[in-house]
Amino acid sequence: MTDPKSLNDSWRATLRPFLDSRVIAMCFLGFSAGIPLLLIFSSLSLWLREAGVDRGAVTFFSWAALGYSFKFVWAPLIDRLPLPLLTRWLGRRRAWLLVAQLAIASAILLMAAIDPAQGGSSLTHMALAAVLLGFSAATQDIVIDAYRIEAAETSLQAMMSATYIAGYRVGMVVSGAGALYLAAALGSTAEHYVFAAWRWTYIAMAGTMLVGIATTLLIPEPVSGRLVTRRYGAWDYFRLVIVFAGAATAFVATFFLSGDGFAALQGSLGQGPLAGFLLESLHFLLAILTAGVTGWLLVRLGVVDQAMARETWVAPVLDFFDRYGTRTALLLLALIGLYRISDIVLGVISNVFYQDMGFTKNQIATAVKTFGVVVSIAGGLLGGLMATRFGVMRILMLGAILSAATNLIYVWLAWVGNDAAVLYLAVAADNLAAGLASAAFVAFLSSLTSVAFTAVQYAIFSSLMTLLPKVLGGYSGTMVEAIGYPAFFVFTTLIGVPVLLLVWLAGRHLQARPAP
Repeated sequence: MTDPKSLNDSWRATLRPFLDSRVIAMCFLGFSAGIPLLLIFSSLSLWLREAGVDRGAVTFFSWAALGYSFKFVWAPLIDRLPLPLLTRWLGRRRAWLLVAQLAIASAILLMAAIDPAQGGSSLTHMALAAVLLGFSAATQDIVIDAYRIEAAETSLQAMMSATYIAGYRVGMVVSGAGALYLAAALGSTAEHYVFAAWRWTYIAMAGTMLVGIATTLLIPEPVSGRLVTRRYGAWDYFRLVIVFAGAATAFVATFFLSGDGFAALQGSLGQGPLAGFLLESLHFLLAILTAGVTGWLLVRLGVVDQAMARETWVAPVLDFFDRYGTRTALLLLALIGLYRISDIVLGVISNVFYQDMGFTKNQIATAVKTFGVVVSIAGGLLGGLMATRFGVMRILMLGAILSAATNLIYVWLAWVGNDAAVLYLAVAADNLAAGLASAAFVAFLSSLTSVAFTAVQYAIFSSLMTLLPKVLGGYSGTMVEAIGYPAFFVFTTLIGVPVLLLVWLAGRHLQARPAP
């Protein structure tokens, strides 16, 4: 029989890391990271709907957050490029963090100056501002993730992840429920749209970034475990940026120039959501391939030192495959790419669904953006404790099961309609599962990352984590129009089932690996 005193001491030791200054700092950095997402996701969706933008166009705006999914492209630059004056003053991580946070605040202010109800070019300008916000927020995430891994030992990562997620969710309360309450208080409703209400709401959201800026200035610069290979001069770094800019330009040009062709192809094949998703995936792949080939050609032409390019973009990838082997590495990448698919695809249209069920903005703010986020914080802290206590892989499996299964409660809500009790049940179950799964998943990704390539590898993992779900989520509105809400929610559950097999296989492969 277990001694109660030793059990209490064991749990005390598990809880003690919450008092570590590094763990506490991650809560404030998490808050800063949680602010931007809903401002280009659900809060923006409600703003656009109140402004009279149709549902299909609203969900397409979720693609503005795809910067989160492609951040691995410029993460190597953040790992390597010093910033004039700022790097010498603040250090490599904090300098980039400060720049990203200032860019986030600026992008939010730009969105505040645009009225989407005017349509036409205003929607285009809003989309561009949202893309800038997504890019800046993704850059902030790159640096925070690298900082978290470099600032603490492996045994502390689950707790670092838990407090980061807690802060992240609080940030989401502010930019979600806070934004909705403020817009409503300033007079904007679904029946009576007021641009000034949303303008001042977004200005207030820009002000909340001062929390992250203050934290960045107060925390110490972490000690990096990055391997020092060669020293490069300012001209070398500038040439590296040129290569990145060339590849990025090729991506954007290919994506937009081929847009009409893919639209015509979709018109000839039909307007179904599956065909649209497959064609849009090919659209993205073509743009990515063009960017990759452009970058390779620029390197071959000597625009940048080939050794520098290899160290920046190739070495981090080779390191991952060398450590795990090709078979296990591909399995891990598949798991990373699919683990969050159930909740992300559902989340894109969730606020629109609540409105369609007849819930008011204040009801949504209270149930979803306040109560739901509090539950998700509890789930994240619970997930961090359980991962520390019972192991990351066990809690990863539990999170995958709960994330898929809880989506079925939304089927019930779709059938009963405007029922507050069912709404709160769905929100509680969904957010508890999401918080628990996220804490375990972040700790899992951190364990896969080499300290020699912190920013790049974690950026690859976190980008892959959201890429497919967000592309598919962009068609959530179209899918609902085609099959209805109940069938859509069943679909989000079913696409989470293969994840269970991937978690089990990954656990077996990792257990079979020899100890380092």
